[in-house]
Order: sequence, then structure tokens, then C-alpha cells
Amino acid sequence: MIIRNGTEKDLPRIVTIYNASIGGRMATADLEPVSVASRVNWFKKRSPLKHPIWVIEMEGVVVGWLSFQPFYGRPAYHATAEVSIYIASEYHRRGLGKRMLMEAIRQSPNLGLKTLIGFIFAHNQASLKLFEKFGFENWGYMPQIADIDGVERDLVILGLRVW
Repeated sequence: MIIRNGTEKDLPRIVTIYNASIGGRMATADLEPVSVASRVNWFKKRSPLKHPIWVIEMEGVVVGWLSFQPFYGRPAYHATAEVSIYIASEYHRRGLGKRMLMEAIRQSPNLGLKTLIGFIFAHNQASLKLFEKFGFENWGYMPQIADIDGVERDLVILGLRVW
């Protein structure tokens, strides 16, 4: 198992893993699949030195990914990033998300990041527990902010100061 910077060649697999999560209505507010073409610009805006996209590979296959998203798009937030993790469903419960989050926390100072943020649906207990296990704290709660198939969902904002 290796964690490495994602390349544009990995983008189709990244999109496949992301799209597979949409149907579960647990991890994203997207309601319809996205295309590889629609994610090219998103991918190209990432920098391996500041806001990378990492993939986790097992036996040469990308089985998950993590992204550091710039927070709020204002210069004063330059040392804060939103962290998102997606693991292919057939690789769930193998500790891959844990491994990626641990590495994200460890590498954050090298990326110039002091604060990590996670936006997680309140009904996604597995992700909430994962982030809390690494010391993320509840920094905000947004009730009924997302309408997913007619069900209003709450969003939890978790944060961690990494240095």
C-alpha cells in the first residue's frame, strides 16, 4: 500500500470512486455523477506543495483518495484546508481512511497548513468517528442544510489545529 500524489492519469479512477459514493447519500452533497471532464479544472488547481490530491494504491490499483481543498478562497485562510477522503466501497473497513488521515495530519505542516477542517454529514457516523479519533473537534453544526432526496440533512464542521 502506498500513498502518493495523484496524477492526471489517476483522475478517471478518482472520479469513479467519487461517483460511487454519491448513491450512498452519506459523503457528498452531489446528487448526480460528475464527469472526468468536469473535474479536470478542479484537479489542475491543486498543487502537490500546498493543496495536493493524494491517492492510495494497493497492488497498483488506486483504491482511494484524499484532497486538501483551499478553505473559503480568501488569502487570510491560506493556512487552513478542508480535507476530504473517499475510499472505494470494496476497500472499506481496512484502515485506509485512517492511514490517509494520519498522513494528512503528519504532512500538514510541510504544506504550510495549521488547521484542517472536515465537513461531514451528521448521519455519516463512520466518518465522524474517524475524524474524532484523530482529535478533530466539533466546531460547528448546520441543521437541515442539505436536501438529499427530500430528506433534510445536518452538516457537522470538525476542525483540528495541527501546529
